[in-house]
Amino acid sequence: MSTERIVIVGSGQAGFEAAVSLRTHGFAGSITLIGDESGVPYQRPPLSKAYLHSEPDRDSLALRPSQYFDEHRITLAYGKPVVHIDRDNQRVELIDATTFEYDHLILATGARNRTLPVPGAELPGVHYLRTAAEAESLTASMAACTSLVVIGAGFIGLEVAAAARKKGIEVTVVEAMPRPMARALSEVMSEYFSTTHTDHGVDMRLSTGVEKIIAADGRAAGVATSTGDIIRADAVVVGIGVLPNIEQAALTGLQVDNGIVVDEYLRTGDPHISAIGDCAAYPIAGSAGLVRLESVQNAVDQARCIAGQITGSATKYHSVPWFWSEQYESKLQMTGLTAGADTHVVRGSVDSGAFSIFCFAGERLLGVESVNKPRDHMAARKILASGMPLTPAQAADTTFDLKQAIAEHKDRQAAETEHGGVEHQAVAS
Repeated sequence: MSTERIVIVGSGQAGFEAAVSLRTHGFAGSITLIGDESGVPYQRPPLSKAYLHSEPDRDSLALRPSQYFDEHRITLAYGKPVVHIDRDNQRVELIDATTFEYDHLILATGARNRTLPVPGAELPGVHYLRTAAEAESLTASMAACTSLVVIGAGFIGLEVAAAARKKGIEVTVVEAMPRPMARALSEVMSEYFSTTHTDHGVDMRLSTGVEKIIAADGRAAGVATSTGDIIRADAVVVGIGVLPNIEQAALTGLQVDNGIVVDEYLRTGDPHISAIGDCAAYPIAGSAGLVRLESVQNAVDQARCIAGQITGSATKYHSVPWFWSEQYESKLQMTGLTAGADTHVVRGSVDSGAFSIFCFAGERLLGVESVNKPRDHMAARKILASGMPLTPAQAADTTFDLKQAIAEHKDRQAAETEHGGVEHQAVAS
């Protein structure tokens, strides 16, 4: 059966990229891109970075201007969430009862903010940050406040803290874990960023929970902590992670497990439905279970992979994941998945503010965290993608030329491939 009608649910980075990539791959059928938010698809990474530092300009976030979608025959259905997926008849229904039929459905439903389950969390003056509207609300609040409490020392929380300090706002970060970004970073890198924020005047309250949001004049006025402290502030930002949007998939009988479960081809149990981006839980080499990643790179690469499959290229998804964060003068870049690492090797000087942490499980490199070392980051991505062996001793030795080692490994691989081809021809003859 031919695929003539593609419906994409979710107009974030993954959904947008899927639509664009389908056209790039020569798909000539209909494409419908459905999104909960109004307006054209836009970038999210700037929302916690540059967007907080300047006058909000929604047009600057747009991934493409509106005419692009008309020119490329991509139908936008925005501001109308999907309320039902009818797998038997291969169609989706929107909240206004509009329906779209599909030959293949791509679920790119993304994720939503995890809400703070304490009294006072619904007060005005409590902010989250995932959408452009939330960023604009926070920017307006920051323009009028002198103090801010950030709940959660993850990437979003710390990027907001850095932006607020640059505006001269007093910032207190409250984090339940004993160190910032603990689930994502090595202890050395985590401590580096804790020190960086402290040096910039942030009051870091680690191993501390929030019992409630306190109010004054009907608005958030600070927090009460698990240590018995009251921290006064003009506004509160909550950044305690996200939850994948999997409810519609679950209701229609697709398997879910902290995400919509897909195979190495990003297909669900229904051959007519794929899932990509923040909502997809997929198998990855070297991991015992399924992985769900929240990154632009993952969203883009998975979208391109599924577009290729629909247009005739049956390729497994195997991209090496990478991420980034910007806080003050420090640009953090990460590649690989470092859970299970038992050896952490520092390459360079932590005190210099330009160094990398190579994370190993035994002698196997799992991933690399770099601060202001873009060459290390790019080398690490190539090493992980190629499977080049690298020992902890080599990683620690700054005189060991990573670029040269990668080139030599590539030459060896090419020679082995050529030699294998010659042997095959000899056997065949």
